[in-house]
Amino acid sequence: MSDFEPTTDFPEYIEDDDAPVLSDKAARDQKIQKRRKNILRWIVLGSALLLIPLYGFIRVVVAVGFAYMILVAGMAVIGSFARPVPEPPPPGELRKVKLTYRCSTCGAELRMTLANDQVPSPPRHCADEMELTTNLDEL
Repeated sequence: MSDFEPTTDFPEYIEDDDAPVLSDKAARDQKIQKRRKNILRWIVLGSALLLIPLYGFIRVVVAVGFAYMILVAGMAVIGSFARPVPEPPPPGELRKVKLTYRCSTCGAELRMTLANDQVPSPPRHCADEMELTTNLDEL
């Protein structure tokens, strides 16, 4: 037997377990996040139990509650840095844009933040097409 073969106390059941283990990035990420939250909860609970005899129940509950909220928010912010940027949506779906249009008739301005194309056709205002005022080289 080599070092890389799995061993078990019940060799008669080895052949019965041929099902592959299904795992994807989202499932692993959820497991890691759940484990981190459980560790954080245990730390908060342990520190609360240690501090109650020293400072009183109400003070400790309020302080631990605020500390828990700050830690959860901090972990969410730091965790967001570790996630990759999502792929752009397929054609036909809305995309984020930053375009500014101006009506030549009345002077009204419009800022477009979502569009189905990178440079969509200009909207209409006062029965005329609005003029694009955003420099396309800056996009």
